[in-house]
Amino acid sequence: MSSSQGGQTQSPYIVAPAFDWLFFLLPPVLALGLGIAISGTDFADREFVLWGQDFTTAGLAIGVFTHAHLVIVFFRSHANPQIARLYPVRFLLVPVLLYAAMVFSSWALVFVSVLATFWDVYHSGLQTFGFARIYDRKAGNDPQVGRRLDWWLNHLLYAGPILAGATMMDHFGDFEDFEGVGSVFFTAIPAFMEGHQRYFTWAVLAAGTAFLAYYGFAQWRLHRRGVRISPLKVTLLVSTGLCSIYTWGFNTWGEAFFIMNFFHALQYFGIVWHSEKRDMMRLFRVESWRWAVPVTLGLFVLPALAYGVWVESIDTDLTWLWAATLTVSIMHFWYDGFIWSVRKQQV
Repeated sequence: MSSSQGGQTQSPYIVAPAFDWLFFLLPPVLALGLGIAISGTDFADREFVLWGQDFTTAGLAIGVFTHAHLVIVFFRSHANPQIARLYPVRFLLVPVLLYAAMVFSSWALVFVSVLATFWDVYHSGLQTFGFARIYDRKAGNDPQVGRRLDWWLNHLLYAGPILAGATMMDHFGDFEDFEGVGSVFFTAIPAFMEGHQRYFTWAVLAAGTAFLAYYGFAQWRLHRRGVRISPLKVTLLVSTGLCSIYTWGFNTWGEAFFIMNFFHALQYFGIVWHSEKRDMMRLFRVESWRWAVPVTLGLFVLPALAYGVWVESIDTDLTWLWAATLTVSIMHFWYDGFIWSVRKQQV
């Protein structure tokens, strides 16, 4: 499970046992338990009016937390000098052009809004994939061996239950926004998906079962070739997969978006804090302070939560405001994937 380098045993954890279990390994199970616990309670169901909008406490809380995790990508991109200097156009010009396109084009605004929904699904699968590859490397394996198999597995475990399950229309219903720009083709997609859902369900079940059987066989072959099994990777994949299948696929408790967004955001806060903490200390000029760590943590978390509150409070009918939040969302998906690829020697 571990390897020796220079006489020292490498830890199988990304950070440390307690940190990994709290922020990376247990969040799917914790989120599922939390979702079940709040289901049917006033916290999840009782509505109130705030900023002229109807909210539930659970809906407001997960909305704030979700948008907070989106905006902290900028600590990985712009606030990290090693990353920021690589592609200045990507980090400075593209967000401005994207925002301008959405402000001046209704088509661009609607397209990006729908794109954000499905890019989120793709991005979420890749986050678990990234953690899994790190745990494989920590077990002493070649990070390129089995990489493609894990890539497909994570997308199957995350996107498969959406296509085959109870929340499919919650995702594809976003195409109805194209009605506002007069697109007959795109607005017909939700009805097509709903009318053919049983076929998608059977296709995902058949293809998924076949792939899982092949994945198990491939892992057995890799093990015979000397690849070590990482118990932490297995724990992560099993807990995430079961949570995704049960939540996206069945949504028994009606809290699918709360559960899946909660654990994904918690994991992301954990990895950003771990990887960017020192750069944040330098950014905030507190590295020499006695209380540098808690001060940095506060300056990291509180502004992010404030952004989340702001997003939940705005009038989304105002194009310039809605476009700003979509720009942050798309940049989160793009920048985060780019940063993982830059550091792929680590995963």
